[in-house]
Amino acid sequence: MANTEKRPLELLIAAPRGFCAGVDRAIRIVELAIEKYGAPVYVRHEIVHNKFVVENLRAKGAVFVETLDHVPDGVPVVFSAHGVPKAVPHKAEQRGLSYLDATCPLVSKVHRQAERHVAAGRHILFVGHHGHPEVIGTFGQVPEGSMTLVETEADAESVAVPDPGPIVAACSNVMVRAESAVIHARILKERPGELQPAVRDRMAPGLTVSATEYLQGQRLRAQLTREFIDAVFSRVDVVVTPTIPEPAPALAHVKAGATADVIGRMGRFSRLTRPFNALGVPALSLPCGAAADGRPLAMQLVGRPFDEATLLRLGSAYEQATTWHRRRPALG
Repeated sequence: MANTEKRPLELLIAAPRGFCAGVDRAIRIVELAIEKYGAPVYVRHEIVHNKFVVENLRAKGAVFVETLDHVPDGVPVVFSAHGVPKAVPHKAEQRGLSYLDATCPLVSKVHRQAERHVAAGRHILFVGHHGHPEVIGTFGQVPEGSMTLVETEADAESVAVPDPGPIVAACSNVMVRAESAVIHARILKERPGELQPAVRDRMAPGLTVSATEYLQGQRLRAQLTREFIDAVFSRVDVVVTPTIPEPAPALAHVKAGATADVIGRMGRFSRLTRPFNALGVPALSLPCGAAADGRPLAMQLVGRPFDEATLLRLGSAYEQATTWHRRRPALG
């Protein structure tokens, strides 16, 4: 005969427990608004995704609506913890509505980060669910087209950004700074004064790159390299571009000015070579002319990974057909 006696069940309750601080804050904002203004207080979207909380606040006098169009004039409105697009408070101000922003501080932090990345010229890949209020709110912080929603595995495999250049640059910054900082870690820590300030300031941030960021950079670099090879080298054998976007500068000019000026100048000089360095494809720079004042001009040949032989053969053939590599600029 089977033993049907139930065994004692021990229930362990975690402490602390309950809502996160952002949810607690949002709930309290609605409660205080009802106490101050009296019912009804309108709330744009459910303050949090919790049926018990919503029904409890509704019983106290909160009215939940999905748009400001359902909020009458002359009553206060609360924005939910999920955050709202910039257009929502702007519309409330146009109507003269008194509003309280209960957006979770961590959500607000994401909004500000999105603004900073877009201001820096980057395109954002946002992982989330279509139609979720936090997604809608974050997309509403930046100009249309600045972000791409990645919702499924298929989205991740097929996503394409309008301009991958800033992503390549960001990847390059993480990888190059981390690797250079590790290689020169001892001199950075023990003898930083021996380095030119601009070089030191460019390498030092690499000491703070986390292992996670570095591994993410590696994966991104591998993906971008594959896409570049498929898109470009399926049609051509070599890519030819200028090495720098101007004649070779005088060394004194490169080092002149404040540290920020030097860093900006170095970034400008390397903007045509940096993407290929980040992708890990071979490149060969060759003299190809001279400016009116005699300063040399250079071009770079970019090839497939591990195909340095083709670049060297092409570079040798070019030098046999020209004399630019034998000319010397006037010094002084």
